[in-house]
Amino acid sequence: MKIVLSRKGLDSAAGGIPGPLVDGRPLSVPIPANGTPSGCRYGDLASPIPGIVERLGKGMSRRRLCHLDPDIDASVLRAPRPRGWRGSLGQVGAAQSHLAAQGVGRGDLFVFWGLFRKVERVSRAWRFAGRPEHRIFGWLQVDAVLAVGEEWQEALRRLPWLEGHPHLHAGWGASNTVYVASDALRLDGSDSGLAGFGRLRRGRRLSTADSRGVSTWNVPAWLDPSRGGTGMTYHPPARWLGDGTLRAAPRGQEFVAHVGTRRDALEWLETLIGGDATGD
Repeated sequence: MKIVLSRKGLDSAAGGIPGPLVDGRPLSVPIPANGTPSGCRYGDLASPIPGIVERLGKGMSRRRLCHLDPDIDASVLRAPRPRGWRGSLGQVGAAQSHLAAQGVGRGDLFVFWGLFRKVERVSRAWRFAGRPEHRIFGWLQVDAVLAVGEEWQEALRRLPWLEGHPHLHAGWGASNTVYVASDALRLDGSDSGLAGFGRLRRGRRLSTADSRGVSTWNVPAWLDPSRGGTGMTYHPPARWLGDGTLRAAPRGQEFVAHVGTRRDALEWLETLIGGDATGD
């Protein structure tokens, strides 16, 4: 198995603000579409996202098109989902080339993380409070990889419930790829009893609590090569600080760890997804 730590959602480069932490829950807000194909507007998203975007976003009105991807939470849209809907993720360009080069495919698992900051509601308005942090907010285990390219209509003919996904519109290039989620999470060939995709209730904080910056992470031993871990792409030895922390790379969307059947990595996943309660 490969675990892909996948950077998604608003940040200083995409949208200009962190995603909101509302009552301890990370709400991954889609980035602005900025000219890429989309049929979704911020006003189509469930409350409280449109109100937060209009109050705190930089030019992100309810009418602005957004890029709802990964699409892993049925309730994020106000409208009902089509029959048979499952989670999905689209990717193109250099990031997709990296995933393909690493052999990411069926059975591998995306762990989504992003930049978040606590928000508070004051006098019917929203404001940021506290420090920003990197936090895991969701997951998707791959059931199928669709090499869509520019043949998006053929992909929709096969899987009509994907209608509405931004990567199933005209305008993407030959590398356009969609990763379709499994219904159930399978680890080391066994059914875990957990869903194959979803949004975590509280997530897992990655950033350390000290003053070293949002991109200094606490990392599990199975990932940390200084403690016998696998390491991951985009992170050479100098980024692993030897004390259970990592200086996360500022560039790159998809960080791939080849974990195979490591029991400690699979147990970490089960705890992350099945025991999502504290957010710590």
